[in-house]
Amino acid sequence: MSSFFTTPASQKKRKREDGLNAQSSPKKKKVAHGAVNSKPLNRKTARDESVSGSGSEDDETLRNANDDDEIPSSESESEDETGAERRLRLAEQYLENIKGETETVGFDAEEIDRDLIAERLKEDAAATKGRLYRHIASSHDFSSAVKTFFRADTQTTTSVAVCPPYAYTVSKDITLIKWELPTPTKPPPQKEKKKATAKPPPPARRRPTKLLYTRGNKNETRNPKYQHHTADILTVAASSDGKYVATGGADKRLIIWSAADLKPLRIFTQHRDAVTSLAFRRGTNQLYSSSKDRTIKTWSLDELGYMETLFGHQDEVVDIAALSLEQCVSVGARDRTARLWKVVEESQLVFRGGGTSDKRKLNPRVGLTNGEMATARTSYAEGSIDRVAMIDEETFVTGSDNGSISLWSLHKKKPVFTVPVAHGLDPALRPEEASAEKVPNSKVPGAPQPRWITALATVPYSDLILSGSWDGRLRAWKISEDKKRLEVVGVLGEAHAEAERDDNVNVLETRDGEPPEDRETSVRGIINDIEIFERGDRGKDGLCVVIATGKEHRLGRWKSLQGKNGACIFEVPHKQAGEPATMGSKWADTDSSQNQSKT
Repeated sequence: MSSFFTTPASQKKRKREDGLNAQSSPKKKKVAHGAVNSKPLNRKTARDESVSGSGSEDDETLRNANDDDEIPSSESESEDETGAERRLRLAEQYLENIKGETETVGFDAEEIDRDLIAERLKEDAAATKGRLYRHIASSHDFSSAVKTFFRADTQTTTSVAVCPPYAYTVSKDITLIKWELPTPTKPPPQKEKKKATAKPPPPARRRPTKLLYTRGNKNETRNPKYQHHTADILTVAASSDGKYVATGGADKRLIIWSAADLKPLRIFTQHRDAVTSLAFRRGTNQLYSSSKDRTIKTWSLDELGYMETLFGHQDEVVDIAALSLEQCVSVGARDRTARLWKVVEESQLVFRGGGTSDKRKLNPRVGLTNGEMATARTSYAEGSIDRVAMIDEETFVTGSDNGSISLWSLHKKKPVFTVPVAHGLDPALRPEEASAEKVPNSKVPGAPQPRWITALATVPYSDLILSGSWDGRLRAWKISEDKKRLEVVGVLGEAHAEAERDDNVNVLETRDGEPPEDRETSVRGIINDIEIFERGDRGKDGLCVVIATGKEHRLGRWKSLQGKNGACIFEVPHKQAGEPATMGSKWADTDSSQNQSKT
């Protein structure tokens, strides 16, 4: 009696191969039929044959499945390839996809030869790491920017937020306004006129359209159920998905609005003092708020709930900024520190300012006239850090009350580079202004004082920085390639930027200290806030800058000018082919060596 366990190994393998090669052979059927008709076997023999038969049937099933469903060669090879070979294959596939995109868009061979694919790979890698990777400052013509002023019957505009194609402005008279920004388009081709009296086509709309308007009431201060602000609205922010708008005011309230109809969704009253600044985490609905109560709070608008509070500043937190990572940067006014908050790690990095320029002589190109150079001070101490803006996850800039703009890095506790008196000096007070005597002393009291940095903005992950004050000019700066210096790019809307750079008369010699009346170049009033975004894919249609202006500073009435309450739009085009880059590094080079010796 033979069984599966007593049969020799050679015969057992030969029978298995015969069964696999000839699945439906008559011999096999005969054996199976004979097994059925034969006399009953004992229980042990039947069990052995059942085990042997089940194994052969399973092997036949697997062989049939492999014969019917053939695995492609690429999949079979991918199973045997190593990790390095797999990465190489995916990289080649990614390159093929990018080549397909460039062919569909219609690039010619010359443009492909300019390393577009390599540049795209570098940008994608830098974007994932959150580092500076785009150098766009030199490719835009800031002096040719077109300015459009718009306003409503409101008081000083304190802040502006942008979520294209909409903009939101807030003011001191408790108003929140939603605007629709115009889209710059090329003029349509002119058709042949049939009649000499035919009217020319209307010009493209440049002024924003007012869509929605809501206003609070100061008389409802004691009403806890009132669904609006009851004091000056100091800041506004819009989420990147266009669903939420957040406002904070001097009434200690943080209100979340529906961006579609400006209906209040939730009112938070956890802050114990005025809410001074708001910032959304890029690409999410996580919100950071700073307050005069020296704290920073985080909120989740997906749940419309409070998350946590961050402590550390020793004075009012007046500004805050954030990007993609779960961290933010804040400045604490007169504690003269900037702090980077790592929310996940529950830690903070402290960067201390408070430096002066006494070891450096003021550069004449900064904006002092010959008469003022004799009386100007050589030291302007930093008393308060008022503005902050993030460039990437490791670099940010701050603006101070001594007119300096400082570049910071996470790897250094002191500024990497500082531009002193970035927006020039205010003229000294006249004798009749500084004295109550009928016949004041003819000697000019005091000395010219620097203009504060009242607004800062950046294009995230690029080398472009914008700053504002009350000198009537919105200035553009860029970071050098080694990320160790700030260089002048130009002034937005000033057609003759080269002439302005030669003169550099930033101290405006007018009786009331106001900028000259120039509708095309000057911004009348104090620039309280700046928002900037790129038009088109990767900024191919230029930049759009929206600023908030007013007669007063957004946080008080320390400075009052004869300006205009409202907002301005600057459309910044690309430079034409062959146009030289803006020269601005010479100014920074004259002070860089002295700045490095100080640090």
